[in-house]
Amino acid sequence: MKIVFFGTPQFAVPTLEKLLNHAEFEVLAVVTQPDKRRERGNKLTPTPVKAIATAHNLPVWQPERVKKDTETLTQLKQLNADVFVVVAYGQILSSKILNMPKLACINVHGSILPKYRGAAPIQWCLYNGEKETGITTMLMDVGMDTGAMLQIATTPIGLLDNAQDLAERLAAIGGDLLVETLLKLERQEIQPIPQDNLEATYAPLIQKQDYGLDWSKSAIQLHNQIRGFYPNCTATFRDNLFKITASAPLGCISDVWRQAAPRLRDLPPELQELAHKLSDLSNTSDKPGVVVSIVKGIGAIVQTGEGLLLLREVQLAGKRPQSGWDFVNGSRLTVGEVFGAGS
Repeated sequence: MKIVFFGTPQFAVPTLEKLLNHAEFEVLAVVTQPDKRRERGNKLTPTPVKAIATAHNLPVWQPERVKKDTETLTQLKQLNADVFVVVAYGQILSSKILNMPKLACINVHGSILPKYRGAAPIQWCLYNGEKETGITTMLMDVGMDTGAMLQIATTPIGLLDNAQDLAERLAAIGGDLLVETLLKLERQEIQPIPQDNLEATYAPLIQKQDYGLDWSKSAIQLHNQIRGFYPNCTATFRDNLFKITASAPLGCISDVWRQAAPRLRDLPPELQELAHKLSDLSNTSDKPGVVVSIVKGIGAIVQTGEGLLLLREVQLAGKRPQSGWDFVNGSRLTVGEVFGAGS
């Protein structure tokens, strides 16, 4: 099966590697986003997909706008490919491109469709506290992730999983699922299933304002925001902005909390024990953002609008990420100090 691969970030790499290492497939060329300049040294850096393609001596095309690039469109047509595979490419394909391959254009999408259509499905499913997600392979049409579904593979979401953890796991699942999908498609063993648009949800690009932490939210809401938008969520400490990159929700203080939050048993044993020890603090009258406890060897416990939040890892401006306990020691943090909202 002759394939053209469209993809850009690290998330797409395992799928490309699966195709390159499978005897049934021949990758003819790769289409990826243009190289970008990085902050340090301002040097052009190839996309992760381009780096793999170059190592395998594949033709690589990087049009600014693939729909409008006449040269790329001509080259794609001339390849006479069986399938176009698209994994987190970053550009919308026109109907002209979608109609080029003999069999289909197939997308590997990081959610259980029709939920979380769009650019950031992994981030938003974590933000919303989902306990399960997966990969969907689908036939592409001109809509935003609206095509008929081919196959779905699911995976549970751990309470402490962040967007990076989940992306790595889903990327590996996606590679295996695509191989299975292509082989079954060639043997006509798959019946595409239309999506139910009434069940659809949208996962838009993350905006800067999504990163700011508001301590009046519940601990589970803050935790899901921190891990969903990892590693960029911010708060203020002594009038300076800093990032909170890992947390854990502690305490159950209302029926609403118990329904919305994962159960205490979903925490690792050492954090379950800590939550039980601090249960009396969950009902304090301290305002949100106040440090209500400092646990030796672990870190600071912060009052939220509902429940307590453990700061497991933070990153001060211009510094590397550090454990919650190292942050306490380095800053000489004390009980009663107040963290402000982020931006």
